Amino acid sequence: MKERWFPALRQAVTEIGLGTWQLGGTEWGDVAEADALDTLAAAADAGIRFIDTADIYGLGRSESLIARFLKGRSDRDRFVVATKLGRYPEPGWPDNFTRQTVRRHTEDSLRRLGVDALDLTQTHSLPLEVMRDTPIFDALRELRQEDKIRAFGASVESIEEARFCLGVEGLASLQIIFNIFRQRPIDEIFDQAKAQGVAIIVRLPLASGLLAGKFTRQTRFAPTDHRHFNRDGEKFNVGETFAGLPFETGLELVERMRPWFPEGVSMAQAALRWCLDFTAVTTVIPGARRPEQARSNAAASDLPPLSGELHSRLGRFYQRDVEQHIRGKY
Repeated sequence: MKERWFPALRQAVTEIGLGTWQLGGTEWGDVAEADALDTLAAAADAGIRFIDTADIYGLGRSESLIARFLKGRSDRDRFVVATKLGRYPEPGWPDNFTRQTVRRHTEDSLRRLGVDALDLTQTHSLPLEVMRDTPIFDALRELRQEDKIRAFGASVESIEEARFCLGVEGLASLQIIFNIFRQRPIDEIFDQAKAQGVAIIVRLPLASGLLAGKFTRQTRFAPTDHRHFNRDGEKFNVGETFAGLPFETGLELVERMRPWFPEGVSMAQAALRWCLDFTAVTTVIPGARRPEQARSNAAASDLPPLSGELHSRLGRFYQRDVEQHIRGKY
């Protein structure tokens, strides 16, 4: 597994990580504990050492499972675990953004993860006005000074929010939605983030599985899977589901791209490789519900870069045929 430098942490992290929203068991259908632990083990065996979670994933379940998996490992110090805060239902908005609540939620994550200091904590897809008008970043700077967190970043939904966060003093990372279907960050934030030493963490690199190329019009998702209940943004930002594309439109776009990718490489691996071909990207965090998915995702790190011709073709395809269909904050 190749690594890339994470400036604020002053260490390298694996360029393929593991997103663990699905391990919470609440928005991706049920995931049994044994399956979750097996998936974490497969990711680690494949070389993955960067794990992303959040306090709200299963109301702490994801964090607790990660702690169980890492407990007692001889290589525990090689793992970087990033979490998020701001969306926990207790006490809820707007009280979540006070200094006292930010501290309490941080201490809750410390307890669940079984550590003395969080490697990285991130604001969790908060509206611009919350990040701008509340003391949340002041609170995070205080916690960093107290060594309760090593660094803090922001998970954002839109380019406007990303630009604001790049002006936040002490920001270590931006977590963004970035994939073949969501290409705006290339021209609008990558150069600035790289110049400032802000790490880019890519979520939804496979557009909720669309870019794995395995769905059809007959595919059905569990009622508890956001790909069933949030297709049109009924519960939260539609951009978090299929990258904001209508499902049927996404299927059609995938079929048009399918013949363009190298032989012998899965579409998911090619989509991950596409993300990694941008040097501003620090790590990519696809989710995985099964061990074989984690292993396959990790293998994208060893693939050669995609050709310049293919990158150009995908860029034109995005501008001509994809961008017009994206819904939600972008």
